[in-house]
Amino acid sequence: MVKSSDKIPAKVFAAIVATGLMSFCGVIVETSMNIAFPTLMREFGVSTNVISWMTSIYLLAISIIVPISAILKSSYKTKNLFLTANVLFLLGLIVDAIAPSFVFLLLGRVIQGIATGIALPLMFNIILEQVPKSKIGTMMGVGNLITGAAPALGPTFGGIVINNLGWRWVFYLLIPFIIISLLLGLWGIQQKSELVKQKIDVPSFLLIAIFFSGAIYGFSNLSSGNILEIVLPLIFVVIAAILLVRRTKSLEHPLLKLDLLKNKYFAATVLGFFLIQMISLGNAFLLPNYIQLTNNSTAMTAGLLVLPAGAVGAIMGPIGGNLLDKHGARNVTLAGVYLMISELAIFAIFSRNMSNIFIMLVYILYMGGMGMILGNVMTYALSRIDKKWVTQGNAILSTVQQFAGAVGTSVTSAIVAVSQNAFHSKAGMPTAIGTQHAFIFLLIVAIIIWALFFKYVKDKH
Repeated sequence: MVKSSDKIPAKVFAAIVATGLMSFCGVIVETSMNIAFPTLMREFGVSTNVISWMTSIYLLAISIIVPISAILKSSYKTKNLFLTANVLFLLGLIVDAIAPSFVFLLLGRVIQGIATGIALPLMFNIILEQVPKSKIGTMMGVGNLITGAAPALGPTFGGIVINNLGWRWVFYLLIPFIIISLLLGLWGIQQKSELVKQKIDVPSFLLIAIFFSGAIYGFSNLSSGNILEIVLPLIFVVIAAILLVRRTKSLEHPLLKLDLLKNKYFAATVLGFFLIQMISLGNAFLLPNYIQLTNNSTAMTAGLLVLPAGAVGAIMGPIGGNLLDKHGARNVTLAGVYLMISELAIFAIFSRNMSNIFIMLVYILYMGGMGMILGNVMTYALSRIDKKWVTQGNAILSTVQQFAGAVGTSVTSAIVAVSQNAFHSKAGMPTAIGTQHAFIFLLIVAIIIWALFFKYVKDKH
């Protein structure tokens, strides 16, 4: 029998769905537009490196905004933050839908990134504040199901819409979802925490902006072969990181409470979370790329082939969360990692010659494992720190999530590009060889994740 204290109020559920829908739409745009890159390059006359900023600039905007989410939540009502994010995202969709030039297209993505940066932490903060403790794992899984379904649906949605209606309709068709999100949020979002006005430390904010801008710019140029364009930005990254740590120590209310990383359990889990996101985005780049360039299939086919795995990953979110609520974090998390390692090992061995059906079936292993543990890793990490710092811990995790996405895509694409450049070809075998090397790299990363979680994830959460 379910205790009344364990029931999740309808308004809380509506608030989680409302904030999750915005993040869902953000990822849908990101994965859908990847399919449209060749079309956009022709229409706006831009190169491959330039078109990739459609994704990079969006992730950059989120990465810069998320660190101030704890201060925004403390200083402003949750509903007001949500309304601001919702209106901004709607504006970004409209700007992109009618964009007369590539500059306006990037402007729309920046606006959407700012909106997502505000909305993304809201969903998990609402879960952690307003959901009964016995249901937190399950609802973190539901939250990840909402956002986790987007990478599965994005390529398929993008392929269908772009082929039949044109790329602008990717943005037009998401407008109703944002309106539904707005209505649910207006009804469901409640203010549970007291407001404490805090000022944003401008020097820290600028250092964070320099850190992420330099990192994403440097990693995005890994495949260019231009050492200066890689090393110089990364030097700025190191300088910004050192100055940020020093600045943080001198502030009573820092933007990111980096002292939380002194907790070895929290730090190890955050690192593992970063590496999972890095592998996930690496997979999301490598497989559609392989399907199209090595197996000579269409973008539509690539989108449809990754759909079953994405669906499994989304479904496993609530299941994994429920298992954590009942049995603790350790065994569930390690089981998910074993599934991830299995997929990466199989692809690392067979990347030279893989059929589309083989890719579709093996990818289910990874997405099932990743979906099962992603919400659990966040829940476990936040359970290891003092409750009063949960909002700050959530800000660190959300920031890491976006940064990892940019790193995963950049590094794996660079590994593939090295092979393609060596053979002076982007077709068949050069792509297959580069993909194999990238999967060997990702397998090593997954083994590091296993070692971290084996040592630091315990059953008490």
